[in-house]
Amino acid sequence: MNSIEILEVAPRDGFQAVKPFIPTEAKIKLIEELAACGFKRLEIGSFVSPKVLPQMADTPEILKRARLPDSVRVMALVPNAKGLQRALDAGVREISWVISVSESHSRSNVNRSVDESFKGFAQAWEGLGTGKPKLRLGLSTCFDCPWEGRVPEDHVIRAVERVIAIAPDVEIGICDTTGRAAPDHVGALFARIMPRYASDRVSFAYHGHDTYGLGVANAIEAYRQGVRVIDGAAGGLGGCPFAPGAAGNTASEDLVFAFEHMGVKTGVDFQRLLTAADHVAEVEPRQAGGKLRTVPRKRALAGFGAATRGLPA
Repeated sequence: MNSIEILEVAPRDGFQAVKPFIPTEAKIKLIEELAACGFKRLEIGSFVSPKVLPQMADTPEILKRARLPDSVRVMALVPNAKGLQRALDAGVREISWVISVSESHSRSNVNRSVDESFKGFAQAWEGLGTGKPKLRLGLSTCFDCPWEGRVPEDHVIRAVERVIAIAPDVEIGICDTTGRAAPDHVGALFARIMPRYASDRVSFAYHGHDTYGLGVANAIEAYRQGVRVIDGAAGGLGGCPFAPGAAGNTASEDLVFAFEHMGVKTGVDFQRLLTAADHVAEVEPRQAGGKLRTVPRKRALAGFGAATRGLPA
């Protein structure tokens, strides 16, 4: 497969890290602009308690009002059974649930142990019966924990097995929550996971941060190991609010440029994305990142894509 899906997460993972409330109208405008870039899937918001993340309180309203192409899949994050039910009531048919691999991050993020998190997920998921929505189960801190340091690969493997035992049809997100992973670490972990667990029913995605400037390199390594879904946030906005120092999702425009330059199709309109990324970055310039937006626009567009390397367009 000479193609890849860039999953745009700025409307959730990017916006959630911004402290001042972003007006709902502004969010809708940005989301519609991102959807017009050609992304197949958007993580549009979350159903976390407004007391915990007030920035996400307007997700139900956004879902009602945003005008998105029929081809765009909409995903929303839920943290627990209550959030899951709220998402389903709002018409969401593709949900993202997150469980930490490390105990310290789990306590900080959801005030539960890893075991308690898995038990809560199992109870909520099995309680849905038939007709379940599509599931993305994100495993946080697969590489590094802000409090515990490097996370043993065996802990990640065990978490993957627990996910599959509960939800045999799933996309599992392997997440570099702090951005401390290096390409050799990403490669080693996926080299263990992909041959053993990837199947027609179980797929994998990579979610990276660019805290230390390795976001694109790590994403390319994940692709080389067989991963075909990579998360990105336009403008490099975002970061986990429960992982100190983890600012900066890998910028979607940097990922699109890198993969297209390698001859790997993303289906994203790069020129339109650069404009959208500028607008997303304006939401909170101090938290924005990425490299391609700083390159003179004419030069960035002139050097874009496989055609510049003599490859088939």
